[in-house]
Amino acid sequence: MLFKTLFRSQIGGKMSKPVEVGSLKVGGYMVIDDQPCKIVSITKSKPGKHGAAKARIVAIGTFDGVKRSIVKPVDANTDVPLVDKRVGQVFTLNPNSVQIMDLETYEYLDATYPDDESIKDKLEVGTEIEYWKILGRIKIVRAK
Repeated sequence: MLFKTLFRSQIGGKMSKPVEVGSLKVGGYMVIDDQPCKIVSITKSKPGKHGAAKARIVAIGTFDGVKRSIVKPVDANTDVPLVDKRVGQVFTLNPNSVQIMDLETYEYLDATYPDDESIKDKLEVGTEIEYWKILGRIKIVRAK
């Protein structure tokens, strides 16, 4: 529990916030196994004679594409990552990463190449991109 408290209050503000499982929606995000995941399906069961209602959530990892599922009581709390959507410009293309300059703060960031080939093909020095900062990691979402 102490680790999660420290994990949430990283430098640069909060990384995630606690939300009740019953309020999650398909298409939203949640943290499963310390990985940010996009929710693809939620199935809720009715409460039984001796138990609370449960939600079975299936989500796909934002960075690794791994399908994860979790079952939790509807009234339990879970972490939802804060997605910081930003605009940047490609500064350098390295063999293993892309160096980005944020167009608002002018700071330099390193990101991995996107999995989507159509985005990867558009990446050149000087190209304007949209990237997301999630749990301290960076993902290039779109090239303009």
